[in-house]
Amino acid sequence: MASLNRGGLARLRSILQSHIDDQRIPGAVAVVALGGQVALFESMGLQDPQAGAPMKDDAIFRIYSMTKPIVSLATLMLAEEGVLQMGDALSKYLPEFAGQQVAVEEGGRVRLEPARREATVQDLLRHTAGFTYEFLGSNAVQRQYEAADIASPDRTNAEFCKVLARLPLAHQPGTRWEYSRATDVLGALLEVATGRPLGDLLQERILGPLGMKDTAFSVAQDRWDRIAEPFATDPDTGNAVKMLEPRKVPRFESGGGGLLSTAGDYVRFLQFMRNKGSLEGMRLVSRTTIEWMTSDHLGPIPISGDLLLPGYGFGLGFSVRLARGESPQPGSPGQYFWSGIGGTSFFVDPQEDIFGMLLTQAPGQRIFFRNLFRHLAYAALD
Repeated sequence: MASLNRGGLARLRSILQSHIDDQRIPGAVAVVALGGQVALFESMGLQDPQAGAPMKDDAIFRIYSMTKPIVSLATLMLAEEGVLQMGDALSKYLPEFAGQQVAVEEGGRVRLEPARREATVQDLLRHTAGFTYEFLGSNAVQRQYEAADIASPDRTNAEFCKVLARLPLAHQPGTRWEYSRATDVLGALLEVATGRPLGDLLQERILGPLGMKDTAFSVAQDRWDRIAEPFATDPDTGNAVKMLEPRKVPRFESGGGGLLSTAGDYVRFLQFMRNKGSLEGMRLVSRTTIEWMTSDHLGPIPISGDLLLPGYGFGLGFSVRLARGESPQPGSPGQYFWSGIGGTSFFVDPQEDIFGMLLTQAPGQRIFFRNLFRHLAYAALD
């Protein structure tokens, strides 16, 4: 049976601390667990660099896209209950998405062609619905997203979908993986399917049952002193760092990136995933659903961009490792992970029975530290 060596964990702490000392990141909470037992839970550096407040174990982080796996889990729980099916057309729940057009750029011009089929619930989960993210490039569709201020926090989930549905798709549904606003659309779909606001649905079905007491779309005033903050300016570029405002209750409960959470809360979610659908004797979803969720759902579908590392596919809410080699990071086939644009990341490796998580608030340095942390965690395995 594998074990974690103390020297490797000490090196992980030391290297992270050296980067904090060099003011590359303000502070962090690092977690490594093996066999379901947490071996490292380390709070380091500053929680609020402007105030000089030290990092707390229960610091609250903007986890951005680490929201996606939780919303994806809620979707699969509803599928188990027959509330929805993976093959359901998006327009069954949100009729405004019927009859969508796809933008085709040719010779500097854009023409529209009808979608050959509708996006499905599965397409939303695996990012093959034809949507995009406005900050990932500047093609014709992304420029239209920007012009429509698609990221506005002042629209409800339903209002967001009304605006998005008027814009063309970037790809024919089912033909290409592109990281996108799909999970935001999925959050609105869940509201229609259940008749519940997304935040209430997540609280009732996942956050409450798993004891994730500090995870929500905003932070109550009595917890504001626990909010982790970034540097005011990026240490590499000198640009001002802008992140979502956690103290304001948003109208837009972004299923793709709106939750705030703590290391303690998200460890409970990762333990639940590691246990394949149960925690402390309480089962929320079947083992087979978790295994299906964390399997590759792309197959030969081509991938846009460089967000998926070589040797990885994508499941229903996670990137999934397909091969031991190919990737510039260590890991086993079946490992799954995701991260948030604010500087948070996690991985779960069922084969080695290890999971790890790094929480910091450093958007510009997120990829470097995601990769560094994972390599250091695997280097501690005996």
